[in-house]
Amino acid sequence: MSTNTEQEIILTGIGASPGICIGKAYLVDKEGVEVVQKYSIEEKDLESEINRFKAAVKKATDELHEIIENTPEVFRQHAYILETHMVLLKDKMLYGKTIDSIRNDRVNAEWALKNIVSNIRSIFQNISDPYLRERSADILQVSDRIMRSLTGAQGVNIAEIDKRVVLVAHDLSPADTSQIQIDRVMGFITDRGGSTSHSAIIARTLEIPAIMGLGNATDLIKNDDLIIVDGSAGIVIVRPSEKSLVEYEERKVRFYQHRAVISRDSYLPAETLDGTRLLVMGNIELPEEIVSVIDHGGDGIGLYRTEFQYLSRTDFPGEAELFERYKDVAEVMAPKPVTIRTLDINGDKALGNASTSDEENPALGLRAIRYCLKNPDVFKIQLRAILRAAAYGNVGVMFPMISSCDEILEAKFLLKEAADSLEAQGETYKSDIEVGILIEVPSAVVMAAEMAELVDFFSIGTNDLIQYALAIDRGNRQVAHMYHPLNPAILRMLKHVADVAKDKGLRIAMCGEMAGDPFHVPILLGLGINELSMNPQSIPSIKTMIRSLRIIDTLELTKEALKKATAKEIADLVQEACGTIISNKMLAA
Repeated sequence: MSTNTEQEIILTGIGASPGICIGKAYLVDKEGVEVVQKYSIEEKDLESEINRFKAAVKKATDELHEIIENTPEVFRQHAYILETHMVLLKDKMLYGKTIDSIRNDRVNAEWALKNIVSNIRSIFQNISDPYLRERSADILQVSDRIMRSLTGAQGVNIAEIDKRVVLVAHDLSPADTSQIQIDRVMGFITDRGGSTSHSAIIARTLEIPAIMGLGNATDLIKNDDLIIVDGSAGIVIVRPSEKSLVEYEERKVRFYQHRAVISRDSYLPAETLDGTRLLVMGNIELPEEIVSVIDHGGDGIGLYRTEFQYLSRTDFPGEAELFERYKDVAEVMAPKPVTIRTLDINGDKALGNASTSDEENPALGLRAIRYCLKNPDVFKIQLRAILRAAAYGNVGVMFPMISSCDEILEAKFLLKEAADSLEAQGETYKSDIEVGILIEVPSAVVMAAEMAELVDFFSIGTNDLIQYALAIDRGNRQVAHMYHPLNPAILRMLKHVADVAKDKGLRIAMCGEMAGDPFHVPILLGLGINELSMNPQSIPSIKTMIRSLRIIDTLELTKEALKKATAKEIADLVQEACGTIISNKMLAA
């Protein structure tokens, strides 16, 4: 999306990594990889064409291997991403089906690859979870690398940039971003991608501003154009006016001053002015992200998503593989808590070996706990790995998308079976771990009192809860503006769950995006949420905000908020009551 103000152009996208930078644009040109011609291959030439495709895959593999070998130390924790791309190069979904298409359709390798990737992309776009949906980007980036090998197009030469610039690209793969040298690249913006893409994760590790999903930035920006990138707001200003330059130079100074202050104090506990202490923890997808949680002062791992090891592969991960990953996280964080969420995936869409039929609406279909209960053998392998890892730290297990008490009972039964099998085999494990559920389905809110009798804790997943409760698809631009965490219906649902938890003596956490926004903190404290989990980079700001509030004030604020009929009224109330605190403490935004 773009708007014109006099001569400057304002673009809005997805803020993938916070911060502000001002500099000259450096366009990354992929030299026509998107343009593919179709032509027929005679039967006698099919094996030769298949070998040409295999040679292109080998060249792409060699390139990635060389990049991994030369990866700077700052990227070592993200080497797994590049290794995943190496695996994808030979994945059955991509490699095998492209060869089949060349042979069966008698078409050139470029056309076969393009069609197979298009099919894979459409499959991933039906997945409701944004993190899983954006894994299609990995496949697109891998296919782009193969396509360049087939066509002879030149790749990105980011490592050779010898001046201070802001990268502007249609897309940047993890291999591209891993070549960034932060003394030369101030930030980057892309047409494609989103906040949970691997390039976004790397940008946040580097702590450089990044904006993704701009759509047409590469069409509007020319080399050496002066641009402002506000990664916090998701705004790019092209050829800014003098007024904008002055304003954003001041914002930039304030942002980095604020970041320095909150980073310095991030190790301090999150304790309100009147003595109530909260746990502020990190959400992670991969073990390597623990470093970021620790560096930003996290009190533990409130949500360890476990889907990554299951994605885009032809077999399920084994118990040993899962155990080693979980054990690493538990050991490094001990004695701080680690909450492992069991597999939350739509199996027939994201697992290359699944054979179940396509679903018209996967967001309401066989996903998460439903998929696991229908596939107990797969589920029990994961549960065994979690129980074994629990012997090495403070581990809890959390079941996603629970909609009934029956599901909890069945999941706990399988957890006990997993423990019994470990006992029978003489394995080292811990059976008395905390068991919790994600509250992200309206029926779980209604049945919270009954569910509380069966578990040790609740964790509220606001992303899905808001989506399901308001019947809004966040990815649909037509209705995305209606997705509001401060909707009165959502606040009343949260209040009910929090009250149940208090009455039943359960701890209650929140791990959705709402937890990572300082503006929402006064309301969350007033509701009685006592643990918050978020993107690791948000931890210092949230802890700073908590240390600026009094529980007694947040209780009164929330009491008034619950009387309001619209999200705007509630937002205005928070702004009026805490606006000064928010602006003073969160002025980086």
